[in-house]
Amino acid sequence: MALIGVLTIASQLLAYRYNIPSILLLLLSGILVGPVLGWLNTDALLGDLLFPIVNLAVAVVLFEGALTLRFRDLQYTGTALWRMLSIGVLVTWSIVTLATHSLTELDWPLAILFGAIMVVTGPTVIRPMLRAVRPTAKVAKLLNWEGIVIDPYGALLAVVVADAIFVVGQSSSYASAMLLLLKMLAAGGLSGIAFGYATSFVLQRRWIPDYLQKVVTLLTVVTLFAISNKLSHESGLIAVTVMGIWMANADVWVEEILDFKESLSILLVSGLFILLAARLDLNALVAVGFPALVLVLVVQAVARPLAILLSTWPGDLTWRERGLLAWIAPRGVVAAAISALFALRLEEQGYPGANLLVPLAFSVIIGTVVWQSFTAPGLARWLKVAQPKPKGILFVGASDLAVEIAKKLEEDNIPVMVVDSAWENIQTARMAGLSTYYGRPTSVHAERYLDLTGLGYLFAMEFREPDNALACVKFAREMGSQNVYTLLPSLEIEQHAKQHVSLSYQGRQLFGEGVSHVKLLALLRQGAELSSTHLTEDFDWTSLQRRHSALYALLAWDEQQNLRINVTGEAFEPQPGEKVLSLIVDKKSDEQKRVESS
Repeated sequence: MALIGVLTIASQLLAYRYNIPSILLLLLSGILVGPVLGWLNTDALLGDLLFPIVNLAVAVVLFEGALTLRFRDLQYTGTALWRMLSIGVLVTWSIVTLATHSLTELDWPLAILFGAIMVVTGPTVIRPMLRAVRPTAKVAKLLNWEGIVIDPYGALLAVVVADAIFVVGQSSSYASAMLLLLKMLAAGGLSGIAFGYATSFVLQRRWIPDYLQKVVTLLTVVTLFAISNKLSHESGLIAVTVMGIWMANADVWVEEILDFKESLSILLVSGLFILLAARLDLNALVAVGFPALVLVLVVQAVARPLAILLSTWPGDLTWRERGLLAWIAPRGVVAAAISALFALRLEEQGYPGANLLVPLAFSVIIGTVVWQSFTAPGLARWLKVAQPKPKGILFVGASDLAVEIAKKLEEDNIPVMVVDSAWENIQTARMAGLSTYYGRPTSVHAERYLDLTGLGYLFAMEFREPDNALACVKFAREMGSQNVYTLLPSLEIEQHAKQHVSLSYQGRQLFGEGVSHVKLLALLRQGAELSSTHLTEDFDWTSLQRRHSALYALLAWDEQQNLRINVTGEAFEPQPGEKVLSLIVDKKSDEQKRVESS
């Protein structure tokens, strides 16, 4: 068990460090310590507990995924997403089913089940790939939302298909099988709605103290899973998925619960992947080698492109955007977990061919993740749908100073977004026509929904220094520590070492020596003006300084919008050919200019 923990930590840290999907390292780790080295024997370690542990882990993962499915958020994705989730899913399901039945020994029921499992992509593999590819905003949003929605939706589809297989196997006629399936769907659906409503009702009225809410919710999910399975065999996964969807759309704050469940899901999924990969029969993997390779090619080169073509045509997407959408669809966490779970169930019942589900699923997962990780960035550049290096600025804190600077930059076509947790500040920014996000930038909600497309710099401009430091620590991961900046709230902070946040937690200090937020804001309110000036050989930075009695240089950029920012401790002199944004404190009169020029 300690070895599994060490491998989990090592795989997640390496995936974070090198920006690759963790699922790949987890699978390789499990294969290495299992069938290759023989250090881990999953069946000997867990025995009869293997199936219940896998079953319960999948239930928690599905509940966590369902908690992200908010119907109100889908209104901003357009019709393309809905067609991808309907027409696209049906096309993928049909093609993968036909290919699986034709290429392998799986009969039609198992081929249909495998096809249903393979429609799921998931955000855990999509998001690292999007960070590496940096596609246009439209493509990025479609892929991200497809992964979020299809996670619980596709899993529910696979669960229903699997339950139908179990029911048919237990019934003497199709009529009785249909009755059992309806009973299963009713038991799972109704119990999920009942528990979702009851849990939301209790949380809304704060009958449970905050420190117990996460634990109570987890144990409620476990209880629902057990009760639903008692009401109707194999209905528990449907129940927990329905409960998660209900709570996500109820008027209840689930972000902290979701954060806890997400952390738990990472632990469960990581351990689960290592345990399941350690059970892989390398001989079975080799035996399905050629058919599995062809199946990966069908999934990559036939099923996905045709699904995208039929679900996005006609529409406002260009052929280049469709091309990238047709290329990116890696399979991930849910596909592996559900295939392993159903394989265990079917193997217990002696179903022929069930032992092939896991090798086939892992082959498609590894094939799509590895192939797309290597090829998607180059393809995006070739199709000209990869965004250049992000050059926009994310402002944390919507003070008058931040809003004015953001307005000036946007007038010069530099992308900006303003983030604040105070509604009145966000209103001011929105009235100025700026892109905004209402909420804390360090929240779990922002982690999922704050769109950083085109934004490569952080200006932390809150008046509370700890908030600035927290934002810098968070966004250094996304943007790089060299692109994270903070504006000192007040110069007085430097006099109080016990109250001053350590520089190791802050970004680079904005706008030079002796400058603070309070100072610049006071000058702005006293009549100072923000101005962007294009410098030339005839009118350079020295000429601009001579024209005004006092000014503060903030930042400069060239024609390609490459930013250079004035920071404390570094020389800064705008060059000819650049535009410089400066705060002009006092303009000289025409008489003064004539005297100086003479």
